[in-house]
Amino acid sequence: MKRIALYHLETLMWIDRLGTFAAAAQRLNTTQPAVSARVREIEEQLGQSLFQRDGRRMVLNARGRRLVQACEPLRSGLERVLLEASDFAGATGAVRIGSGEIAAASCLPAFIQDIERDRPGVTMEVELDLTARLLQQLLSGMRDIVFLAGPVASPGIRTVPIGSVELVWAASPAVGAAGGFASPLPVWSLPDHSPIHHVTITSLDDHGIAARALHTCNNVRMLIEIVATGQGAAVLPETMVREHLLGGSLVEILPRPPHKVHFEAAIRTREREPVILDLFERAGRLTIDRSSILAPE
Repeated sequence: MKRIALYHLETLMWIDRLGTFAAAAQRLNTTQPAVSARVREIEEQLGQSLFQRDGRRMVLNARGRRLVQACEPLRSGLERVLLEASDFAGATGAVRIGSGEIAAASCLPAFIQDIERDRPGVTMEVELDLTARLLQQLLSGMRDIVFLAGPVASPGIRTVPIGSVELVWAASPAVGAAGGFASPLPVWSLPDHSPIHHVTITSLDDHGIAARALHTCNNVRMLIEIVATGQGAAVLPETMVREHLLGGSLVEILPRPPHKVHFEAAIRTREREPVILDLFERAGRLTIDRSSILAPE
């Protein structure tokens, strides 16, 4: 009879977190039959069933949930002690990172460079998505750490601020030379779930401007291309248009809005994985590059 090993407990933890044997197998980089075998081994060793059938799925029963809740802190604590003893030199595994487009452009490259330098055994799987979906993926266990526009408030999520980004009213040089909003212009924005959309509406009201039309696009880089070709104006993140402004392909046509977009890194409140907690701590030391070119008078 095999003894209960750490990988048995890790398997139970991921089944509990992700909800299925198949998802746990994918996260552990193994097969579903291997996960099933581990479950059988621990049940045989304990002499107790840890799962019950729920429709077509197998879910942890009350005994199984108690075991996971009691053992998870012990397993992660031991792993962290061993990693800290080696200064995380042996840290391995795949960490699934989610990010919004603006956060990805503003802070993710520095974060990735830091991890590649100090944690070479850690594999990063990065995916860009909208904030609402990132939060859902984080809570469901499909993402380990996410970078998104805040503030985010949820009892299941722990966050740390990583800085803010200035916004600018940008248009093509031709639009600027024609007086900008001296004549009605179409305005482009991210969809209404984005904080930039709210800033756009508020700023137009503050300046008493009636846009000829308000269009939306869910991709900032596409917005930049649209505006740069003279198709109107948009409120855009300064960090993503800095080179365009310096190069002259975009110009600022109104004073910068006083509102900034704030960003946070987030993990689950229940997160116990030492490597993920280490990355989260490192994310908290990030600072978005807020140096900027001179705003128009």
